[in-house]
Amino acid sequence: MKPFIVMDIVKKAKEIEDVIHLEIGEPDLLPPPGVKKALQKALKENRFSYTPSKGLPELREKIAAHYKVFYNIDVNPNNILITTGTSTAFLIALYFSNKIATPTPGYPCYENFAKLENKEFIKIKTYKLTPQDIPQNIDTLLISSPNNPTGSVYNKNKLKEICEYCQNNNITLISDELYHGLIYEEDYTSTVKYNKNAIVINGFSKFFCMPGLRIGWIIVPDKLLREAEIIAQNILISAPILSQYAALEAFDYNYLESVKKEFKKRKDFLYEELKELFPITKPKGAFYLWCDISEYNNDSLKFCNELLTEAKVAVTPGIDFGDFKNFIRIAYTKDIKELEIAVKRIKKFLN
Repeated sequence: MKPFIVMDIVKKAKEIEDVIHLEIGEPDLLPPPGVKKALQKALKENRFSYTPSKGLPELREKIAAHYKVFYNIDVNPNNILITTGTSTAFLIALYFSNKIATPTPGYPCYENFAKLENKEFIKIKTYKLTPQDIPQNIDTLLISSPNNPTGSVYNKNKLKEICEYCQNNNITLISDELYHGLIYEEDYTSTVKYNKNAIVINGFSKFFCMPGLRIGWIIVPDKLLREAEIIAQNILISAPILSQYAALEAFDYNYLESVKKEFKKRKDFLYEELKELFPITKPKGAFYLWCDISEYNNDSLKFCNELLTEAKVAVTPGIDFGDFKNFIRIAYTKDIKELEIAVKRIKKFLN
């Protein structure tokens, strides 16, 4: 199993004073105000028990209502399981697979989860997958939109093509939609709109700004539901009850719109400031810039370590996301004032 190198960068960066942390995908904004109130209420009411393994019924109903409000899609709350972040959701989803393919660059834990379960894992080297890119003889396709680290997004038409291809070729489609809500330039929807047999994964860590509460969800089709519930009973018993009660008040759409606007503002600022220094894939979602450092270095880990120690800016090496030695990922998860300082430091370092 490969190490998650960004966590080593985080550890090293915390030992250095005055570092600007642009390495980890952790929003710095607070969750909707009601989340804290709900958490306090749950504490006052001594909510310390297990919940059903599928999660609080009222939270599953809230998530189903979210799909109706956000996408105009009807989702049965019975098909939703609450998980500890998205990590256990992926462990559940991949249990049903044998040979998995996914585009790269992509989230490094996908491969580690697959290896943990002894699954065959195939990387498709493409920034934007089309049906023509999908390998033969696989039983599962795993996609993410927006993608981490590139910020690329499948619009409705492209997503529909992929969904139809998987249905027609008996391929299970797993869709990572963790950064939904943080999409700035595309007309998008959830995979469940076009493929009722898809497994859809999302959570409260990014758009809802609740990373430390470790709460997510998975939507599974009817044919997998009972087995998914049994897996959940075994690997998590239930998600944390306090986090579930807190998540009940996360769907504050006025507040969440302000979160999206803030990240878009940061994206626009950082992209304009850095695009003359690096070739950058312009992101349409999430909160990352994927930067080509070939002009300066062909060893992304060395580059990141030097940028950290000499300029006190922490970013993530591209090798975390596959064979990308000439790339780095920069997270715009700090306010504009800190990003301004980071830009000055990066420019000075490169000069």
